Amino acid sequence: MIRKILGRGALFLLVRRGLMAWRRWRHGLKHVAPTFYMAEGCTVERDLVAGEYSFVNRRCFLQAKVRLGRYVLLGPEVAVVGGDHRPNLPGVPNVFSGRPEIKETVFEDDTWIGHGAIIMQGVRVGCGAIVAAGAVVVKDVPPYEIHGGVPARKISERFPDPSDRAKHDSMLKGPTLSGALARPQLD
Repeated sequence: MIRKILGRGALFLLVRRGLMAWRRWRHGLKHVAPTFYMAEGCTVERDLVAGEYSFVNRRCFLQAKVRLGRYVLLGPEVAVVGGDHRPNLPGVPNVFSGRPEIKETVFEDDTWIGHGAIIMQGVRVGCGAIVAAGAVVVKDVPPYEIHGGVPARKISERFPDPSDRAKHDSMLKGPTLSGALARPQLD
């Protein structure tokens, strides 16, 4: 909406920066990079940690102890849920069972999570991994693998050629890219 009104120039960037500063304040986000962006309508906990150029799209729901690395992309309506009840206490109704220790959920650098994916609390999505839209991730996703389905399973490798993976790894370990520098040059 803002982009349509202001275009893509300096005024747009200034308004976007101000909007994100307001959202950081409103949600109490103290552990996110200045370049982190969160779209409207998200539900996040104050302890969210987010690296440079991470993006959380519309209507995402992130429970406590979520950590986003650099360049992480969460599509619309991604949810990090679960691990917040103890249903295995005999003689105790769920409503009175209390909450166990919440495990940290980690999205390592350059992960991409598709629309409506559900990630269970305590899962680690490895560096460069992709999770397909609508997937339900119940266990860790190794680096550079593409997972999808219910429950999520490996579909393929992101970089089948080991030299491509090494090149991508070296870029991720280097200084943060920004703007036009981050866009690949196409032949």
